Amino acid sequence: MIATDALIAFVAIIDGGSFSAAAARLQQTPSGISRTLSRLEAQLGVRLITRTTRRLELTEEGRWLLERARDILARLGDTEARLQASAAVPAGVVRVNAASPVLNHLLAPLVPGFLAAYPQIRLELTGAEAIVDLIEEGADVAIRVGALADSTLNARLLGSSPLRLVAAPDYLQRCGQPAQAAALAQHRLLGFSSPAALNVWPLAQAGQHGWPVEPALSASSGETLRHLALAGAGIACLADFLVGDDLRAGRLQSVLAAEVLPWRQQVWAVFYKQGQLAPRVACLVDYLARQLPLQRS
Repeated sequence: MIATDALIAFVAIIDGGSFSAAAARLQQTPSGISRTLSRLEAQLGVRLITRTTRRLELTEEGRWLLERARDILARLGDTEARLQASAAVPAGVVRVNAASPVLNHLLAPLVPGFLAAYPQIRLELTGAEAIVDLIEEGADVAIRVGALADSTLNARLLGSSPLRLVAAPDYLQRCGQPAQAAALAQHRLLGFSSPAALNVWPLAQAGQHGWPVEPALSASSGETLRHLALAGAGIACLADFLVGDDLRAGRLQSVLAAEVLPWRQQVWAVFYKQGQLAPRVACLVDYLARQLPLQRS
């Protein structure tokens, strides 16, 4: 493949009328320019310029290449200008992947403000409860909750959200408010179908850090567990970003609040990064890091 530098040198020789003029323009030596042209001619297997003691003259092949070289370099210049403009004013599509609770409770409320701040950006939000391959799914960034597995991906911590034990007032009226953690055995517990680590609740038990529970009713999504809790189906352990509004509105009540350990679920932006992160993606990640209603310390 022809190197861009070789085309630049070739055009500079013709425009300047000599190797010396091309060298001065490109801040190289005349001998360096001559070697670049010789390598280009050797690569193509044709002579591009006829050299005499008085002047340089294009061959037929040289005239053909010159026309195309000018076009190629003009297109490259236009491409560079467009990319630099997009860096100055981020634009384009940002594809975001996240679990539905994150989309509904964390991202959706911030979308209007983000689009107002960056009107040249379009967002595509895709929900997925399971971890997906970003490249395979065509996603630019994923928002993940909890501990991250070892990965070649890059990640930025956006904040964290405390865990809450919650139940509907109707359920607590029917079944009673547990006075201590051991009383949970007498209650219907709502939990995740997987992974098992999500069913270790932030309670102390006989010196152990965490209380493993066996859910009577399980679901794959935190949003489903929230709706089950709202319906009075039992007690759930969920992040504050999911149930904070329900607690403040009285739709849910805290359970064992005095015994809950100060555990927090971390929220991450995960992305591929080879070189500099695209401005359209970087501005979204920066915006989320500033605006998400999460704890930062």
